[in-house]
Amino acid sequence: MSAWFDRPSSRGRAFKRSINQSIYEQLASSRYLHVMEREKTISPSRWPAWLNAAALLVASFVAIAALSLQVRPGSEVIAVAFPPWWSAQEVLLAAASANAAIVRMTALPALLVVRPDDRDGLTRLRQAGAWLAMDPQVIAACFTK
Repeated sequence: MSAWFDRPSSRGRAFKRSINQSIYEQLASSRYLHVMEREKTISPSRWPAWLNAAALLVASFVAIAALSLQVRPGSEVIAVAFPPWWSAQEVLLAAASANAAIVRMTALPALLVVRPDDRDGLTRLRQAGAWLAMDPQVIAACFTK
């Protein structure tokens, strides 16, 4: 009596089983298993989803404010913002060092309305420490002192 593996039909099945088994072993090898494990260990996001929307809102607000606060070309009088930790004396000295005539002071000592010198007045104000130059009508609410 011959064994089951001696018969031609059973040899073909045994060969197919060994091929299938080798394919399964390759698929289950550490190389493929590592890739599958990485997909299972997805790290949670670093911050909540609403924080993205809040950041976009703040960025939009800053962009719109920057566009609306720009000094109009040919303006003789501008408002300048100096660092908020500067005293009123430091702000006045900085504006005077840029040859800018002080038109008005505001309730905030870091904001001044000035008339810069005709030639490179805005550049000299920035060199003196001004952070921002804007249209004086924008800060009209700060005038009450």
